[in-house]
Amino acid sequence: MKKLFRWVLNTIPRPVLIRLSLVVRPVLARWLKGNTYTDPIDGKSFRMFLPYGYGTQRNNVLSPSTLSLERHRLLWLFLKNETNFFTSTEKIHLLHFAPEQAFYQLFKQQKNLVYTTTDLLSPLADVKADICNLPFEDNSYDVIFCNHVLEHIPNDTKAMQELYRVMKPGGWGIFQIPQDLNREKTFTDDSITDPKERAKIFGQYDHVRVYGRDYFNQLRSVGFEVEEVDYTLQLTSEEVTRYCLAKGEIIPLVKKPKAT
Repeated sequence: MKKLFRWVLNTIPRPVLIRLSLVVRPVLARWLKGNTYTDPIDGKSFRMFLPYGYGTQRNNVLSPSTLSLERHRLLWLFLKNETNFFTSTEKIHLLHFAPEQAFYQLFKQQKNLVYTTTDLLSPLADVKADICNLPFEDNSYDVIFCNHVLEHIPNDTKAMQELYRVMKPGGWGIFQIPQDLNREKTFTDDSITDPKERAKIFGQYDHVRVYGRDYFNQLRSVGFEVEEVDYTLQLTSEEVTRYCLAKGEIIPLVKKPKAT
């Protein structure tokens, strides 16, 4: 199964995968139904989660029902337990980059959200846009989610500046990235062009860097306040195991200071 999933991820373009998943997902959910692991996003339980990884495959990662990964489930728990994202009585203007299937329909159904999705290629995007040249006005959005996007962008500093520009003062966001916390500085090498080699070194064939601990200071350098949230510390070891989370994964919570 691991070899098949690795081949699918590395061979079929992501927009096609998104469309195919709409058909495959309910079949997988029925096949793997059980009681060992639970997806907190929809509350459904399974005897196993699916493997995932463009290079090395990780076991029990991909939820059969929502297609969530560890980071999606961790973010869901954080949003539900630690923010007013789902409960705010005031409208939240949300900008969501490269909208994840795990969240897309659920966010669309939230009556307190004014929900805009954007991406260059995703069929789920309302607005086709370049993150380095966004078509949105300054100070437009209360909340911005930009998760596992910046590692694809050659000029990530420009992208961060655009995210800062369109966020309202006092607004906040989550900008998750694949990160090696053992690495002090971010690594990039434009001479590595072979897709297989890129998947091996950067974790995915279309990534351009591996972020280190300096990622947070890069966000701070464009003006964001940054809180490095290890939310797995707030959960029991049983919850981490049952929800198939990556212990120690950091949620980068960013805020744009209010105007003075």
